[in-house]
Amino acid sequence: MILTKNNQTLTCDYLIIGAGIIGLTLAYQLKLKKPQAKILILEKEAEIAMHASGRNSGVIHAGFYYSAESLKAKFTCQGNQLLKAYCRQKQIPLLECGKVVVAKNETEIPKIQELAQRGLQNGVHVKIIDTQELNAIEANAKTCEIALYSPDTASVNPKTVMLQLKSDLLAQGVNFIFNEHYSKKIDAHTIKTQTGQKISAQKIINAAGLYADKIAKDFDCGHDYTILPFKGIYLKYTGTDQPLKTHIYPVPNLNNPFLGVHFTITADQHLKIGPTAIPAFWRENYQGLRHFKLKEFLQILGIETLLLSKNSFNFRKLALDEFPKYFKNNLIKEAAALVHTINPKNFTTWSTPGIRAQLLNTRSLNLVQDFLTEYTESSIHILNAVSPAFTSSFALSKWIVDTQLN
Repeated sequence: MILTKNNQTLTCDYLIIGAGIIGLTLAYQLKLKKPQAKILILEKEAEIAMHASGRNSGVIHAGFYYSAESLKAKFTCQGNQLLKAYCRQKQIPLLECGKVVVAKNETEIPKIQELAQRGLQNGVHVKIIDTQELNAIEANAKTCEIALYSPDTASVNPKTVMLQLKSDLLAQGVNFIFNEHYSKKIDAHTIKTQTGQKISAQKIINAAGLYADKIAKDFDCGHDYTILPFKGIYLKYTGTDQPLKTHIYPVPNLNNPFLGVHFTITADQHLKIGPTAIPAFWRENYQGLRHFKLKEFLQILGIETLLLSKNSFNFRKLALDEFPKYFKNNLIKEAAALVHTINPKNFTTWSTPGIRAQLLNTRSLNLVQDFLTEYTESSIHILNAVSPAFTSSFALSKWIVDTQLN
């Protein structure tokens, strides 16, 4: 579909800022509901999936971690089924290997039971199993008395999914502009890019991930929030054997949104451990000083210093626990506690790091646990599309389209 150009201003029905999984599935769901809509996706990088969406583990979560009233509970269970259905329809390889959550000691047994209860409330297929049943599912997994089994957890290559979405959207007339980013708001319906290009839309949809909070503030939204980035790193297993056949996760701390270091099997059946949740010092703090921005560094350092001094959400312990995971031996040791045996010498290669665009409430100094959107009459801002946003994307985007884009 050709965009209308009016006095050098591009006009469309919907402008989506960000070509991550949320931006793409929003366009996908919009096209299902409004096939004639003119949609433009603006992306600052040269291609889709360059940040969190394309760097995540590819695990398709089941939805048992989240309290029943949350959006994460609702949309992870639905999203699991919708994403799998899309993969099957498009013949995208799925590894339906399931997952077990294991207890390291007796104190974690009640937490396993809590996760099972949450899963049942959320309509998720989960089951508490004993050590004998665990041995039949994954003989190498180690637990104390009981474990939680999630047969619906799976893996997919996230970039394969997103490239297929891009292909579908292009075929449906969705327009993309790459290598151009949002610069400022001109009025309620118009923005300007860094090249001076003006774009006007009936609705502006902010799915900018790491920079969603900054764009939202231009539209008088998100004033109580800022992105606090966390770096996630995985370590790959390069041995020729197959030590596991299912994902193995620890019992998480349900007071924060991180799931802890675990074993993941990728869609092409490679094993890795991670991720870390290391506090980052600027938004795209992937490696070395690449993408370094002094203003971001000073702002985030100031926030992290405040969190350390007040010890909000037990930030001191989180930082002290996470920074040592830059060293392979520490990361391997933590993962090894979940299994009977693993050869540490076969973990040799770091995977591509990712940054979690985690939202922080600047008033309470607590991490935002659930998905969060804010909107004006002319704009919608997806502010906390963090894990399990990849799993939830089709369902979350459908809800946004149905409830906020009528």
